[in-house]
Amino acid sequence: MRRLTDQPSQAWKAAADQAVRQVGANASLFGAQYPDDCTTQGVYRLRPARHGLAAGANRGWTTGFVPGADWVAWQISGLEALKAAALSHVVSFAARVEGRIDTQTHDMGFLYTLSCVTAWRVTGDRRARAAALQAADLLMERFLKPAGIAQAWGAPDDPAQRGRTIIDSLMNMPLLFWAAKEDGQASLAQAAEQHIRQLRDHIIRPDGSTFHTYYWDTATGAPLRGGTQQGLADDSCWARGQAWGMLGFALDYRYCADESFLAAARRCADYYLAHLPDDAVPVWDLALDQADGQPRDSSAAAIAACGLLELADSIEKAAPEAAGVYRQAAEATMTSLISSYVPDAVPGGPLLSHGVYDLPGGVGVDEGNLWGDYFYLEALLRLTNPGWSPWW
Repeated sequence: MRRLTDQPSQAWKAAADQAVRQVGANASLFGAQYPDDCTTQGVYRLRPARHGLAAGANRGWTTGFVPGADWVAWQISGLEALKAAALSHVVSFAARVEGRIDTQTHDMGFLYTLSCVTAWRVTGDRRARAAALQAADLLMERFLKPAGIAQAWGAPDDPAQRGRTIIDSLMNMPLLFWAAKEDGQASLAQAAEQHIRQLRDHIIRPDGSTFHTYYWDTATGAPLRGGTQQGLADDSCWARGQAWGMLGFALDYRYCADESFLAAARRCADYYLAHLPDDAVPVWDLALDQADGQPRDSSAAAIAACGLLELADSIEKAAPEAAGVYRQAAEATMTSLISSYVPDAVPGGPLLSHGVYDLPGGVGVDEGNLWGDYFYLEALLRLTNPGWSPWW
């Protein structure tokens, strides 16, 4: 990854060091337990008890970002305590997938790529490998033919959710690509490619904006309609979804070198950049104007920064001028996040403030969140260590 100038490098390093300290403090505070998805009044609390599981249990779609942040912080700092903290979560994730605890979701990639695939790659932990392969198998149970998609939520026969996928799913496909190569199951990679093609063709609108969710007829495979779950409206453009699109398509391109996936990532990126406010941190839905006082979503900005850097790397040789534009936009985003969205360090505090989880649902509005923290840290690693290969 080529940096446009060396001037920001010290700022990236200082921000990364500050973030590592907070990750280390939070790892010591929570230990083997898991904080909630979002902060409450600027501080993470234990994940609430639910569905017969105790407080702090490994449930929900975001717990993988906890060891994920530990792994990235270890990569930045070399601190063995952070590596040990990351590895300590393998036991919980293995037990979760073995017991099928809250696994009726496509988010197996979010959960197991960062927690277990990474542990296997770094240390050769065989229980981590086995858990990640089992997670890939569970994700494949959600693959619906002839629609050619992995269903997002609910049981495969749930009439309210059947045939529905979401743009976030692009981030779960690397688990299938890894498992296909690791275990020699070509069908997993073929399913992932089919799913990505369906999203390429239907979840991106002609103007480059994206639907949050999309439905297919599972009997005929016919595409039906786009919608939203967390955006402003079915025809608006949810900012975090747009960021998932640019990063997800770009990461998936790494595995199959389908140029149309790279083109899809660029369409998402170009629309996103054309709808940013002056400080390069988006309003929670891109259909809204910054002048309306709507909440910003720092987590979408952090994901987008990773997507822009991934995209810049992928097109560097073929389109160096465009790569420079994307890299410069990523640097501008990170400069803004560092200067205005990093809170003071407190026990249990987030790396980023002013994020949005689900505004229509009134959840995690103007708070920190686990995925925002993770992708902010990953973007800093990408900037400070240009040769780093993503865990995805």
